[in-house]
Amino acid sequence: MRKHDAPNPCPHCGRYRTRAVTVDAVVVDNDIVLLILRRNEPYKDCWALPGGYMDFEETAGEACYRELAEETGLKAEGLYFIGEFSQPGRHPEQCIALAFLITEWEGELAAGDDALEAKWFPMTKLPSNIGFDHKKIVGCAVSHREGLL
Repeated sequence: MRKHDAPNPCPHCGRYRTRAVTVDAVVVDNDIVLLILRRNEPYKDCWALPGGYMDFEETAGEACYRELAEETGLKAEGLYFIGEFSQPGRHPEQCIALAFLITEWEGELAAGDDALEAKWFPMTKLPSNIGFDHKKIVGCAVSHREGLL
């Protein structure tokens, strides 16, 4: 198969196998960022940004709001697009991430759904066991946030 040819469709549903899209929420409060301890693979027992797969019939922003609420109990008030992260090695299934900065939210922080724990970390002292490329995404969020101030 040449690089520009379409892959073979799924034998069950007829869809073509393509790279999935995920969303990541970078929740920042002054100089701290919210991370979750992952309950499931990939990167089980590693810290990560709240996020996950987009469902059918929802926008990226709606998916980000939903994933944040499911994993942390927080309801976001607004979000700012940080960027897309699509390096093939960033995720074992080559998922493409759309990351959003969240600076306003409400609710009580509580780990839920795919999270064993939800915790605030100083941006200068992030844990060493961060999954995916989330340390890079936090860095991009910091730069993006400085542009908003």
